[in-house]
Amino acid sequence: MPHVGSTAPRLAPAVAVPRQRVATPGAGRVAIVSASVGAGHDGAAAELVRRLAAHGFAVDRFDLLDLLPARLGRAVQEGYHRLLVRAPWAYQRIYASTERAGGGGPAARALLRAAEDRVLHALPPGTGAVASTYPGASRVLGNLRLKGRLGVPVLTYLTDFSVHPLWVADGVDVHLAAHAVPAAQARAAGARDVRVCGPVTDPRFRPCDTQGRRDARARFGLPEHSPLALLVAGSWGVGPVRQVALELRDCGAVVPVVVCGRNEALAERLRADGIEHAYGWVEDMPGLMHAADVLVQNAGGLTSLEAFASGLPVASYRCIPGHGLTNAAALDEAGVAVWVRDPADLKAVLCDLIDGPLGRQQRARGLALFARSQDGGPAAEIARVHRSGLADRSLYPPARRRPASRRLAATAAAASAVWACAVGTGMATSYDGPDLMHTIGHRLDLDGLTAQAPRPGVRHP
Repeated sequence: MPHVGSTAPRLAPAVAVPRQRVATPGAGRVAIVSASVGAGHDGAAAELVRRLAAHGFAVDRFDLLDLLPARLGRAVQEGYHRLLVRAPWAYQRIYASTERAGGGGPAARALLRAAEDRVLHALPPGTGAVASTYPGASRVLGNLRLKGRLGVPVLTYLTDFSVHPLWVADGVDVHLAAHAVPAAQARAAGARDVRVCGPVTDPRFRPCDTQGRRDARARFGLPEHSPLALLVAGSWGVGPVRQVALELRDCGAVVPVVVCGRNEALAERLRADGIEHAYGWVEDMPGLMHAADVLVQNAGGLTSLEAFASGLPVASYRCIPGHGLTNAAALDEAGVAVWVRDPADLKAVLCDLIDGPLGRQQRARGLALFARSQDGGPAAEIARVHRSGLADRSLYPPARRRPASRRLAATAAAASAVWACAVGTGMATSYDGPDLMHTIGHRLDLDGLTAQAPRPGVRHP
């Protein structure tokens, strides 16, 4: 799991917070809260940190999973990974049900409530704004803002092109979107202040000339003249990657170049299948994109934005459930990536993206996303919000904290929820019960476990 990084000293997260502490506006300090669930949220956070530091800010970066109580972060990460790999149908059902319900279930809410004190305590004195690149972090920060415990503006940078309702948290002051399509979805989900400010990607992702393309192919030992399709499946290598790689090879239009992330077993299996150019974790992704002619992806996250920045046309194909499907639809609606729904269309679409008008159109639209970044993009918007403050405290009336006994009960409930989800995942993958994971992950009402009779003189929120 990636650990938190910082361009300035910070306070270490504490196990317990002895008293309430309200962060107050300060000059030149920003906190970024992400989560090591895949690489997209952390990648966006890292680039925001770099850009804000270049603007002269002291920047503190935190991983929400490290701030969950009872060391539950790793269980959350592992549970999410297992869902995607072993029970994608369960992940799809959970994603769809929470989308219809407008947010997560009681168990998820209990877990995030239990993290509020730890997140607040981690923010160093003088923090003037906090930005989130993960929905759960936005929920925690928004709740702190609503309760009057966090007196500085909170922003959410929407890392995806599709906006699940979990992304839009009450109490968040500003939502930052890469394009008008996710901005419209955020407004439809209830976000008040949504600003389109373009994507944020590492500056190494940029178009290259013909010589740069040749050099990149030579570095990776790739064919000099063959059309290359770069197949990427996230940092975990999830989804039907093997099937897609074989389909790319067999369609005859391209040579597949597959990046399996940390899934080394998948890379070895592909090489055994005769897919010559199969890699595990690749440090030089900008170079690999420079070498390729088209990107084929299944999740629609940060990798797609990096391809747009590199001038590489993008096709979404055999997407993973949940956000993979909704991102494919949103990218297609925005006209920046084509969604190949029928395998019979794969070869024709690839040829058009490589040498046809569709590819030229998508390259132009993808690069146009970054036109807004000329005035600094999301990092500059965070800096502007930091300077303006947006600290209208009348919007966020103060609230008292729950007594320690209730906080302890909430933490126990959250721990029970994570354990139940882990057990449910194992049972679901063993016994194929489609309704089981949906029930455990969304409908298990643990709020009742934290309810206690009101004590005289204590106001419960």
